[in-house]
Amino acid sequence: MTRCAVLGSPIAHSLSPAMHRAAYAALGLDWTYDAFEVEEAALPAFVASLGPDVRGLSLTMPLKRIALDLADTVDPVAELIGAANTMLFEPDGSRSVHNTDVPGLVNAFAEQGITAAETAVVLGGGATAASTLAALRGMGVSEVTVVVRDVAKAERLRDLAAELGLRTSVADFSQVEQIGGFDLCVSTLPGGAVDPWAEHFAGVAPVVFDVAYHPWPTRLAIAAHRIGTELLNGLDLLVHQATLQVEMMTGRSPAPLAAMRTAAREELGDREPA
Repeated sequence: MTRCAVLGSPIAHSLSPAMHRAAYAALGLDWTYDAFEVEEAALPAFVASLGPDVRGLSLTMPLKRIALDLADTVDPVAELIGAANTMLFEPDGSRSVHNTDVPGLVNAFAEQGITAAETAVVLGGGATAASTLAALRGMGVSEVTVVVRDVAKAERLRDLAAELGLRTSVADFSQVEQIGGFDLCVSTLPGGAVDPWAEHFAGVAPVVFDVAYHPWPTRLAIAAHRIGTELLNGLDLLVHQATLQVEMMTGRSPAPLAAMRTAAREELGDREPA
């Protein structure tokens, strides 16, 4: 039997098992997909212990960076971002790592008919923000404002933006009143972190993508809905990056997007308080 899994810490919240298992069922595959709590220091030994029945791993925090050091080949997007969320075990015994967050974000926008833009504001400075910059560049965005809590910690994002050819400015949240007039707004901050400025950022662009998805709706989502701003959420990104993983791991395309989205929503519904 072929096995796949998601690794990370914490991992109990992951929707990946529900989505991937739904995909296998829809594709008629008798595969297994499990979740394992794995810390960064334990990843090399964990990967080395896996048998030939393992085809692929989904990698979440804090494993996305160290995964690059454990691969024989690194796809160009993962190398550029400095983070991989997918590891494949090839038939010849080699390992390859990939980043499906970047194309997943592009595909999530495209599903809503948004395929191009010129300007964007990105809230947050972590790994998801880095993937967002690459995705936005792929959509033709040329100018980005990044809003972070500590400007001094945004040097890596500045370097990435320069490599991508983006004109980028960095601001902190004390300057939010001066920020506005974009085509897209993407919040990569965890749920609640943007709450003090939700009303403002809901109106800085006609489209807001809030990568949070649980609990939902966030204050940013509520504010955006109230004023008629088009809204996408983290479940859109999660499902699209997962469909790309399924296609890579199984060699079957297209992955059953609708079945995977339904499974994710049902899993979230089961977690809601009674």
